[in-house]
Amino acid sequence: MVHVRPFVAVLLAALLFSTPTLADDFAKVAPAELAAALGVPEPPLLLDVRTDEEFAGGHVPGALQIPIQELPDRVDELEAFKSRGVIAYCESGRRATRALEVLRDAGFGNLRLLEGSMKRWREEHPPAPAD
Repeated sequence: MVHVRPFVAVLLAALLFSTPTLADDFAKVAPAELAAALGVPEPPLLLDVRTDEEFAGGHVPGALQIPIQELPDRVDELEAFKSRGVIAYCESGRRATRALEVLRDAGFGNLRLLEGSMKRWREEHPPAPAD
């Protein structure tokens, strides 16, 4: 005999406590896809929203760095990319998601997250050894 009540309780708990994250609002781009997209004539803007120190420690080639705390005041600098799209990243994804929300609120479309953010990029594209 199947006990329905415990099953229903577990199902309800799962529904109540498994809300989607903000990152679920945006499409994701795998690092390999991003590497290919950077070679097209008019690539999307690659936006790094980490701190100056994080950026100096390594970044995706061609990225424009605007720290997340400065982005709301600097959105107008990105106007040329409204139609080309933006791929944002940070170290783990939280700040990049917030950045895409700021851009969405400013009327930008075609907003995507770098899947796995900088952590995954580093794993799949290790820096070249120094000579």
